[in-house]
Amino acid sequence: MHTNGTPAAKTAVHDVLIVGFGPVGQTLAVLLAQKGHDVVVVERWTEPYPKPRAVVFDDEVARIFASAGIADRFADVSEPSSAYEWRNGDGETLLRFDYGERGPSGWPESNMFTQPKLERALQERAESFPNVTVYRGTEAVQLIQRGDHVEVTVHGVTLKQKRLRAAYVVGCDGANSFVRQRMNATTTDLGFFYDWLICDVIEHSQRRWFPENIQICDPRRPTTMVSGGPGRRRWEFMRMPGDQRDEFDSDDNAWRLLAGWGVTPDNATLEKRALYTFQARWVDGWRDGRLLLAGDAAHLMPPFAGQGMCSGVRDAANLAWKLDLVLRGLAGEDLLTTYGTERSAHVRHAVHMSVELGKVICATDPEVVAERDRTLIAAGARPEVGLPPPPPAVLGPGALQSGGDGTPLAPAGRVAVQGRVREAGGAAGLLDEVAGFGFHVLVDGTRVDARELFFVDDVSAFLGDLDARVLRVIPDGAPVEESGGSVLTVKDLDGVLLSHLRACGHLVQIIRPDFYVFGGVPDQAGLPGLLAELAVALGHRSAALPTEVVQGASSRCRPAGTAD
Repeated sequence: MHTNGTPAAKTAVHDVLIVGFGPVGQTLAVLLAQKGHDVVVVERWTEPYPKPRAVVFDDEVARIFASAGIADRFADVSEPSSAYEWRNGDGETLLRFDYGERGPSGWPESNMFTQPKLERALQERAESFPNVTVYRGTEAVQLIQRGDHVEVTVHGVTLKQKRLRAAYVVGCDGANSFVRQRMNATTTDLGFFYDWLICDVIEHSQRRWFPENIQICDPRRPTTMVSGGPGRRRWEFMRMPGDQRDEFDSDDNAWRLLAGWGVTPDNATLEKRALYTFQARWVDGWRDGRLLLAGDAAHLMPPFAGQGMCSGVRDAANLAWKLDLVLRGLAGEDLLTTYGTERSAHVRHAVHMSVELGKVICATDPEVVAERDRTLIAAGARPEVGLPPPPPAVLGPGALQSGGDGTPLAPAGRVAVQGRVREAGGAAGLLDEVAGFGFHVLVDGTRVDARELFFVDDVSAFLGDLDARVLRVIPDGAPVEESGGSVLTVKDLDGVLLSHLRACGHLVQIIRPDFYVFGGVPDQAGLPGLLAELAVALGHRSAALPTEVVQGASSRCRPAGTAD
């Protein structure tokens, strides 16, 4: 990676210019760089922000970070969490969220982390690529869309005022996004505004807290106490109607509130104190031509579900593989429109879920609180009983196997599972560690030999265009067979993959590079149609599939970018 180096020649057009180099921009830069694309980043701050911000990521996001090559840094950056308990002001348990050591995506379901350490890991990963250039202390001040690129005027410590050009520009520049402003993008705001004082603490000698993560739903002052990653704790205190803003946001007040937990200047260091206004909103348009948005530039949500940064990292994973195919000429540009239609639906789900949890936490009306407590205690502190059932976290219409109305056909649009596997004669590991990253075509090897399915010239060429890996999945106790050609035979050590295929009724299932299910078919007869649907959904520009097959799929599904 080049940092604050000499800008490229005026005529050079970078593949992607990213505005903002927080976790979302960093993840996007790395995922694109791994595919060989020329990435340039402009970041307004001369140095990374040194203090904590987000503190939790889930198993799906851990899988994305692993795909960005930083899995070996997890032990330093994060620590798994086993539970998140909510209690009322009398100490009675209202809700308990239990987290497994291994979630559906193969990593711990909840990971408490320190953001500066995460950013350092991602930055060092980006620095390993010569095709990533980062200009720190540099702001984008003007964007002009040309026919085949965007002209970006930047001003900074090193570049002074220069023009950079890129095929696409992605705004990962936070809640006050410059890129969003230049897109004139409107937002939908749910009107959820609460001020909370955030206190990040480093204890001089580590104590064991139980519960390790707790939400005190006390109408006198709702309070959060959670891990802030290895060696750190975080407290969050809601500002009440009688609290004066300036007095509330002070070190003296922070220590006064922390004293109730036995935390004082004698036994701890207050690493950060900040007053945040929690909000709930999303952008209505995620793309304007060659301009796109990701992360807080596109959405904000209260932290109660721990999905703010996670949603931004999912944005990066969704957008990265689509930009890759478009930049390589393997997909039509309309594929980028599906980024917004897919992610908007998923983000709206996360925002609404966060707000509903916030209503439980932030309640102060005595009658509302009393009814809340009665309901949740009667439900035995089980979220699935005491809370309204949330809709599934599913992508919206887009590059997915869909019905005639464009609605994804389940399980399309749902996050795929990952289990431990072993290649014939190889070591055991998570599926991604053994098979690599990218498109995966899972085949139930107990029902058919994958080599019989895919050793057809046209089909093999199409999958080769996508760098797809065909995985024949067999039970752990099955006879060992060597993989052949483009097919990798793996043993399903935990039974996760075969159970998933059977639960879906699928012989074959296609998993996208962002780990979401594209779709599947129950038998061999449906395979040509499934692959053709994928080609149509991508706006695939290869002639690798027979014309009559693609035409048949076009009559059954919408092409990329036409979802409502």
